[in-house]
Amino acid sequence: MQKLDNQGFFKNLKYDFPAGIVVTLVAIPLCLGISLASGAPLFSGLVAGIIGGVIVALISGSALGVSGPAAGLAVIVFAAIEELGSFETFLLAVIVAGIVQIILGLFKAGIIAYFFPSSVIKGMLSGIGIVIFLKQIPHAFGYDSDPEGDLGFLQKDGQNTLSELTLIWDYFSAGPLIISFLSLIILIIWEQPSVKKYTFFKLIQGPLVVVILGIVLNLFFQNWDGLSLMASQVVVIPVANTFSEFIGQFASPDFTQLGNPRVYILGVTIAIVASLETLLCLEATDKLDPFKRIAPPNRELLAQGTGNLIAGFVGGLPLTQVIVRSSTNIQSGGRTRASSFFHGVLMLICVVLLPEVINLIPLASLAAILLVVGYKLASFSVIKQVYNMGRAEFIPFTITIFGIVFTDLLTGISIGLVIAIFHILWNNYKAAYFFDADSYVPGEPIKIQLSESVTFLNKAGISKALTELPDDSSVMIDASKTVSIHPDVIEIISNFEATAENRNISVKWTGLVQEKNINDQNNLFDTIKKQDTLIKSQDI
Repeated sequence: MQKLDNQGFFKNLKYDFPAGIVVTLVAIPLCLGISLASGAPLFSGLVAGIIGGVIVALISGSALGVSGPAAGLAVIVFAAIEELGSFETFLLAVIVAGIVQIILGLFKAGIIAYFFPSSVIKGMLSGIGIVIFLKQIPHAFGYDSDPEGDLGFLQKDGQNTLSELTLIWDYFSAGPLIISFLSLIILIIWEQPSVKKYTFFKLIQGPLVVVILGIVLNLFFQNWDGLSLMASQVVVIPVANTFSEFIGQFASPDFTQLGNPRVYILGVTIAIVASLETLLCLEATDKLDPFKRIAPPNRELLAQGTGNLIAGFVGGLPLTQVIVRSSTNIQSGGRTRASSFFHGVLMLICVVLLPEVINLIPLASLAAILLVVGYKLASFSVIKQVYNMGRAEFIPFTITIFGIVFTDLLTGISIGLVIAIFHILWNNYKAAYFFDADSYVPGEPIKIQLSESVTFLNKAGISKALTELPDDSSVMIDASKTVSIHPDVIEIISNFEATAENRNISVKWTGLVQEKNINDQNNLFDTIKKQDTLIKSQDI
């Protein structure tokens, strides 16, 4: 592992600044694409990206996380703007979302991040990698009907991720294809260990070379029929001719709608979804961190809440920590949160001073960069590693991948979490007791060994085991290793004892570690039996 200099915000400048440049180039079209998908002004996405870098990066404890508008919120934002009737009213909901997130951070709600199973997080990374890779193939061929930032399976153009691939041969353009092909060659060369030993290749990032090459080729192709790039095949950010025009692009919230209850409902909704996506990405980014640092989740909620609060006041989309930009940051060599800060500052400079230059960048160049990012996220080595960990890890991992690829980020993760929770419940169902069927000798007592902790989740497993005991047998329930037993389980065993005589089954209960537990359970048995007697007398 490389040594990391933690002393000072700018101590890793030679790594963080180039990474910040690359993230900026990737972030700009993503911000614009998410704005388009959200039905919001294009400038609002850029505002959110700038705030995510300049503000959130300074407050956040995440070393490598990058924040900005998120594709996972696009559908919610689109519906919210439609429901509230105006973008200005929607900005009030963003302010509410920011306040709610700050409250969540203050009340330590970030602890939920520690309950996301590792298999689901790894599945999310691989799934996002596959989606990024598939989504960028059309852009690499010059077919740009679906905007950057759309990570959902179903697209607004009526196609889906897979059907879009079948159309590229009908609509591809030679110019973008040449640019993406040459860009991929450069990126592959830059990754070779034999090349990295030279100082030039260490100081200058391959993606930056790719972008410069793309701009040069775009200008060169303008005089060639069949190779020139169309307006839809390059980055397009709003260009303000005067300072007043630039200021006019900012929107302000409509405070006359403070009494509108829908503002608060949508604000809370955005806060919950944005917080969950942030915490998931935070966990995923920590797993990708080559220095294995752990970011504080509560501080991240405070940072994101502050960012959304400011975004609401100045006309920005709601933001979260986002895995595409975060993984690009990591793979570009970023080491500290300074890289995210630089990306925010550079975005601001680009929007204010260099919009004409940025609008020369081909989407094919950025597609090549993201193809490499996607390939690395969905690496075969990770899939093999999870597979070797067993079915309990591999099944949720695989289902999360398929869920993300064929639905969207949040839905896919939700499906993965449900499957992971089901696996936990199933393991609890099986792990409540131990019975060695191979060592059982007919005619001898059946021994059921209870586990150390028997909870209410184990009710079904124990009930099934007792029900399936053969008639005319003897069973020993051994709790010698048991520290705690849930009353519901004791009740099940008690009820079984009461009916076992009808099947000629003798039941013995033995071996609790602490005498206190034995007394407690005997008392509980007595209580249960008294209750049963009372109920029977009432029925009579």
